[in-house]
Amino acid sequence: MSNTKPTRHRGVLAPVLTPFHDDFEPDAEAFVEHCKSLIASDVGLAIFGTNSEANSLSLAEKIELIDTLVAAKIDPARVMSGTGSCSLKEAVALTRHSVDAGIGSVLMLPPFFFKNVSEDGVFAFYSEVIEAVGDMRLAVYLYHIPALSGVSITPALIERLRKRYPATIAGVKDSTGDWENTRMLLTTFSDDGFDVFPASEALLLDALKLGAAGCISGTANVNPVMLSTLYRMAHEPVSAHLHENAVSIRKAFQQVPMIPAMKAAIALRTGRESWKNVRPPLVPYKTVDMRATVALLEAGERTLMALQSHAPG
Repeated sequence: MSNTKPTRHRGVLAPVLTPFHDDFEPDAEAFVEHCKSLIASDVGLAIFGTNSEANSLSLAEKIELIDTLVAAKIDPARVMSGTGSCSLKEAVALTRHSVDAGIGSVLMLPPFFFKNVSEDGVFAFYSEVIEAVGDMRLAVYLYHIPALSGVSITPALIERLRKRYPATIAGVKDSTGDWENTRMLLTTFSDDGFDVFPASEALLLDALKLGAAGCISGTANVNPVMLSTLYRMAHEPVSAHLHENAVSIRKAFQQVPMIPAMKAAIALRTGRESWKNVRPPLVPYKTVDMRATVALLEAGERTLMALQSHAPG
């Protein structure tokens, strides 16, 4: 068992979109390129999240993509690996591989096929993974997205897990989109040993006032500089204007299926048509015109540049 302390994250992270070739195989080259561009924009990498189409990827594909990032010299301290699975053995295998690759932080869904499972069952799942990996470098961020998983990460469950594994249970991503739930998590677990990440930049400023660690937002894939600047300048007068711009862009993507829309926007901006590819059951935006949405992104970037050019210092 390693004695190295786990990595803790701050700031904005993107649940990294997974590019595919036309045969639906992951495009490792485009994946690394996208990851490097996000890090260059000061956005961390939450690989294998919902927007990554993680549950459409096999265990072997995820392991290969992790190895590709390591080979490309991506700093593992900037990465959070999504390792949740309905299969206990697969969750253990991917978590162990992530930690061995230097990615100690993992974002872990509860097992999500069976519904109305007991708190004891969900606790046992997380406990078995932590015990099986058995590494002090491991930091588990609990992934609360009940609208898709059908399984809630309750305050009582968080308390039980923290009591049993105080050095390992690092925080939670709250993907309810409900400010009252995020506020409750922030006020209930207000000490500095537990990090709360809302899943939307719309909640970022209010959440930071209560001690949030940042946010993990899908639209950080397409609007990274704006969001990283919003986090960095959250306490500056300009933050309200930045927030307004960031939320307007998020709303534009929320009006349509977000994953195909973000991929189509990246395809338009990079000229790489294969970025439009999504794995079934998702379907790509082949006929929808994304130019107006991309123009909104570019207008936001111009606004940001203008604000920065007039900033003191």
